[in-house]
This record gives sequence, structure tokens and C-alpha cells, in this order.
Amino acid sequence: MASPIPAQFAPQNILLIKLRHHGDMLLTTPAINALRARYPQANIDVLLYKETRPMLEAHPAIRQLHIIDRNWKKAGGWQKFRHELALVTAVRACHYDVVINLADQWRSAIITGLSGAPVRIGFAFNKRNNAFWRACHNYRVSTAQHGQLHTVEQNMAALQPLGIAAAGARASMHFSAADQQKVQQMLTAAHVNGPFVVVQPTSRWVFKCWEDEKVAQLIEALTADGRTVVLTAAPDQKELAMISHIQSLCRSQNVVSLAGELSLPQLAALIDAARLFIGVDSAPMHMAAALETPCLALFGPTKLQHWRPWGENNRVIWAGDYAPLPSPDSIDTKTEQRYLSAIPVADVIAAARNFLHD
Repeated sequence: MASPIPAQFAPQNILLIKLRHHGDMLLTTPAINALRARYPQANIDVLLYKETRPMLEAHPAIRQLHIIDRNWKKAGGWQKFRHELALVTAVRACHYDVVINLADQWRSAIITGLSGAPVRIGFAFNKRNNAFWRACHNYRVSTAQHGQLHTVEQNMAALQPLGIAAAGARASMHFSAADQQKVQQMLTAAHVNGPFVVVQPTSRWVFKCWEDEKVAQLIEALTADGRTVVLTAAPDQKELAMISHIQSLCRSQNVVSLAGELSLPQLAALIDAARLFIGVDSAPMHMAAALETPCLALFGPTKLQHWRPWGENNRVIWAGDYAPLPSPDSIDTKTEQRYLSAIPVADVIAAARNFLHD
């Protein structure tokens, strides 16, 4: 382990690495925001997977994004090597003073080790307890408490060698004025001119979803109260089919679907303008929490401690409070079973109305 980092350390160039899904990328923003607050003059860059770029591309604290395209491996060994070499060359050319590796992959460790940064921070994962991992990271942070920590708190723990505490960690989601304008045009075209509720009942994993019939009953109750509901989903055929089925079960005319029509920053602009977001354990739920839009999140067999919405203006309804749930680690993610089925419609309606009371 290297000697302690002096309090007066003032890095000019910082790289943060995280190679995960969309929601995971949003939950790195508290660490990015804390780095910006501590080092206001530093350049902060992020290395991430190409598909997750929309989560961070509008963040004002980030100078540039280094991209890994998962399709590189389809190009063949030599082409893949050229891409990886170009990435390492670009990282080294930035002359980072600090690299913070929040990932557990060997690839992220190799890039950290080859970065040339004098301060290379990573986690002391039990599964990576070997000389190579230690050589790549000269500051390693214990993961002993990770089981009790939210993902935001885990990420913030990596800043401990820099003397940055986790207290007050704040997530953020950003979008451009053009995104905001585009969303307003879409709402106007759909005749949504007043307050509205965003409902995103879909997830890439069906086991995280509530039944379509219950979602429709929720929508009917909200529209009966005079609310306008805007349905959203990813541009995925299974998710779009779910939205179509839910719409077919609704009698109200006060339901609009923008499913599959929005980029992630545009979805953020929509959620930011909403009175309430209702959804399941997904990236849009984390976006709502980061945007401080009131958020009602339905959870099933997910590790709540790690993935609950981060912030103050949120309410979680957990299926485990109504019926036994299997261990999150035992779930077959390809299953069609919907583990949220034990959640009663009446409780979700009551929680939504509690958020919406005028």
C-alpha cells in the first residue's frame, strides 16, 4: 500500500471507471459530484460502456467520456486488440493524477494499472485478492461493509483515500435544453398541457414487473381522480408489447404513451417535469430519485439495501412485506414470473394519492 495521500493533494486530471448498467452509472454521480466539490479546478473523466453513455453525457462536471464498445469482441482478436490499445493510449495521454476504479473486472484493473497515474484507487474485493490486482491499485478500500451499504455509499467509499466522506452524497441526472424542448413538443402534440404522472411499469427483466392488470387498475384510479398519466418504456419489443397490453386494459382517455420514443436524457426531462414517477426497480426509477421528482418504487426480490431509490422524496413498496420472496441471488433473470404480484393495487393507489394530494 502506498503512503497516505496528503491533505493538500490537488489533482488536475481524474479518471473514474465504472463498467456496468445504466442505473449503476447514474449511481456514480454522487462520487462525481463530490470530486467536483473537492477539486473544483480538476478535469474529471469517466470510462464506461458505450450504451450507458446517455446517463452521463450531459453532466456538467465531466470533461470527456472514454468508451468501451462491447461489440469490439465481435470484430475479431486483432481488431479488438487495436481498440483496447487505442483506449489505453488515450487514457495514458490524459496524464491522470488519480484513477478511481469502481469496477471489479480485470479489464478495468489493467487500464488502471497501465494509466500511469500515481494514485490508483480500487476496492479490495475478496475475489481479487492477488498480487496482480494489488499491483494495479496502490490504494485499496475495504469491501467488508458493502453488504450493509447502498450502491451510492459503496461508490463513495472509494473516495476515502482522498479524505472525501460519504455524508451528504447527492445523485444527479442531467439533460440538455434541446432534450427539454423536444419533450415539451411531444407533450403538446399529445395534448398534455397540465400536470401529469409518469408510469414506467417495464424492466428489461420481467421478474421485476407488476402484473399488467394491476398497472391498468392503478392508471384507472389516477385518471378517475382527474390525473393525466404518461406511460414510458424502453424501445424494446417486449416492453412495448407490455405497454400496449396495459393500454388495452384501460378505459380512460387520459392516458398517453411515449413508450419507446424517448432517449434517456429526454426521459429524464419528462420525469423532471412530472408531479410523480411510479415504476419498478430500474434506471428510470433511479433517474426520478436523482431528479428529486417524487418517486413511488415497487420492488420484488432485489437487494433493497443496495438498490432502493437514493434520496429523500421516495417511497418503496416491497412485495416481501406481503408474501415470502426468494433470495435475490437465486433468481433466474430469464424467468417470466412476476414476483411483485403480492403487492395490492389499493396500497399503491393510496401511496400515489398521498404524494399527489394538493
